[in-house]
Amino acid sequence: MNSKLKIWTQLGLGTALAGGVLTACGGEAGGEAGGEGADTQAVAPGESGAAAGGGAAGGEGEGGVAVADAGHDPVAYGIALAVTEAHVVAARDAYAAGEKQAAAEMFAHPAAEVLVEMDPVFAQLGVADFKQLLTDASIAAYDDKGTAEVNKRYDAIIAALRGAATKAPGNGASEAAVAAGVIADQIERASAMYRINDKDDRYEAYLDGYGFAKVAETAFATSEAAIKAENPALHTRITEALAALRQAYPTATRPDALGLSPGALSAASSKVLLALGS
Repeated sequence: MNSKLKIWTQLGLGTALAGGVLTACGGEAGGEAGGEGADTQAVAPGESGAAAGGGAAGGEGEGGVAVADAGHDPVAYGIALAVTEAHVVAARDAYAAGEKQAAAEMFAHPAAEVLVEMDPVFAQLGVADFKQLLTDASIAAYDDKGTAEVNKRYDAIIAALRGAATKAPGNGASEAAVAAGVIADQIERASAMYRINDKDDRYEAYLDGYGFAKVAETAFATSEAAIKAENPALHTRITEALAALRQAYPTATRPDALGLSPGALSAASSKVLLALGS
């Protein structure tokens, strides 16, 4: 059995097979979709219209992404890309920390949890299929090809995500508002995962939250000035929430004891959502 079939069979990602991620593996992999289940998903705030300040909470599609809205709502579209990025960031950093199996799983999950569902949206917007890049990265981690090779695969995925971002649909919302909606979503997902971590010591839940926190931080670094100019109160709340997330998720490896109370992080996330207008 080759590495591709091994990793996807172990993850049980039959959905990815249906989406054509694997070829020439003729139905050998199956079972229920792996990764975060419905009982561990953060709900995306403002699945539609969040950038305008009035979206309702959603979570359609695998991975809690509002796929039905992604073709016309730039926030929903951005969330799909951010959730994918969060997993691959977590995968890269887990691999660097010596967590080979967890890294392989993290690279693989978005292909089945998000990207298969997003295929029609990407086709509509002219985004080339890049699921194979995640499969390749997963195999590189699983086969322990080394940091340089895994980082090369990671860089290819990020380049594809940045290219996909240029195809985002528009609905009249400002770039700052769209960015803020995506950042708020990632903060809330990280907060939800942290609440799970308080009761469940599985590494996967921590690593998910770590990835969401890192993507929120990266996106804010890019959009901070625009958000501050448009909504100073929201800028302050995001800054506070990111500081809390750095305490909650200090490294890609789970600490022996959580460094922050889940309630404090939930409160910080709620303040972001209130300032956003969700």
